[in-house]
Amino acid sequence: MTITPRLVRWGGFVGSIATAGTAYLGGAGFERVPSVNPLTLLSGQRGALLPILWVLGTALLIAAWWTGRHVVPSTRWVLVTAGLWFLPVLPFLPLGSADVYSYACQGYVQQAGGDPYAGGVGEAGCPWLSSVASSWVDSPAPYGPLFLVLAARVVAFAGDSLAGVVAGLRIVAVAGVALLAACLPSLARRCGADPARTTWTVLACPLVLVHLVSGAHNDALMIALIVAGLALAAARPAPAGLVAAGAVPRQAALVAAGALLGLAVGVKATAVVVVPFAVLAALAPLPPALSVALPPAPGRRNLRELWPPTASIGGGLLLTTVLLAVVSGRGAGWVAGLLRSGDSVTWGSPSTAVGLTVEFATGLDAVPVTRLVGVLLLAVILVLLWWRAFRRGDALGGAGLALAATVLCAPVFHPWYATWPLAVLAATRPENRCLLGLCAFAATLTTPAGYNWALYTRLPGAFVVTLALVVIVVVAVRRRRDRRVVA
Repeated sequence: MTITPRLVRWGGFVGSIATAGTAYLGGAGFERVPSVNPLTLLSGQRGALLPILWVLGTALLIAAWWTGRHVVPSTRWVLVTAGLWFLPVLPFLPLGSADVYSYACQGYVQQAGGDPYAGGVGEAGCPWLSSVASSWVDSPAPYGPLFLVLAARVVAFAGDSLAGVVAGLRIVAVAGVALLAACLPSLARRCGADPARTTWTVLACPLVLVHLVSGAHNDALMIALIVAGLALAAARPAPAGLVAAGAVPRQAALVAAGALLGLAVGVKATAVVVVPFAVLAALAPLPPALSVALPPAPGRRNLRELWPPTASIGGGLLLTTVLLAVVSGRGAGWVAGLLRSGDSVTWGSPSTAVGLTVEFATGLDAVPVTRLVGVLLLAVILVLLWWRAFRRGDALGGAGLALAATVLCAPVFHPWYATWPLAVLAATRPENRCLLGLCAFAATLTTPAGYNWALYTRLPGAFVVTLALVVIVVVAVRRRRDRRVVA
């Protein structure tokens, strides 16, 4: 069968309709009860139609996304197709997660004058507490002040209507997806990539439809602001004549880029890992002869070149962070909330999987230790990635890899986290099959109501992930040894 744009568009649309059917039959409801967990889904206790639609919808969306990247005719076609796919899920319950209800309660606490960072929503009298997952009832908000302010505004507008609050939070998420769609072509052009293909790889990914649009995750806004900030930082300076004629001066553009990244950090602190790479992106590119895959000789860049963009981008970020702290009235209290963001224990996080395996083998509580090792390893990897990007002039690729490393080394992995590196690497490494495969696999990890399969396969999954890590390390060591022998 020949794959055509028409077949991709309408095949994915059928998948979206099937997925919307699962939201109607068994999405994340207003009452948090174990009504659609893996047991009820597989046994057909809620009817056979629900699992059939979920499998069919997921399969069609993944197939259309995977094959469609080879036939996209234009960016406009991508935007129309992605928008068409998003429409069926908008009127129904959230899919893949119940986090939107914790957003609602955190917004309620902020709107009522309480402090979402001081404790869980269970202590603040939120009227929608029965909708919130138990893991978030006693946990402080781990999100930045910008998102809390937005959630509070949604609550103020919707009043006592939980449906209205969910709709408002979904509008915020869709606005983030729209900003992402607007900025992706620009980022692709900065990287010399095809804007249509880059936009398709991100927007048509099933994770975006299920978790960002339907599930209304605030990650949509965070990654949109990251892409916007990186694209602005990487923009080449305008000629002097254009600046005099009214073009934005380079320094002002870098301050604006820093402000956008500051807003991204104001949604989720994770965004801070791309800031050092944005500084590199602001530097003039290396000459083509020097931008090669081989390690460059020392001295091709001078660290003193970093001071002007660091001052501009850092100034914009710092100013935005201070303003958000003042406007929200919460200061830096959100940092404490990050300490409780790792309550979920599944094999989705490699460091957690290793800890579970060690715990099973020895009986020791190894998960906190292996998670700490993962965080320390992430710090080392980020430094090495930055230095590599500095030497090779691959700032945007480094930013995408930094987000990927953050996802893999973090104490917790949720499927929608895979959209973080996807949003940047789609422009810098569009044919990275490991990343695309991870996104396709992640799209299958949750049930319609948001229960994660990793919770029901904790030990077997931990063993598999640990074994895979051992194999990867052994293969990497052997390849490095072989290269040394050849050299």
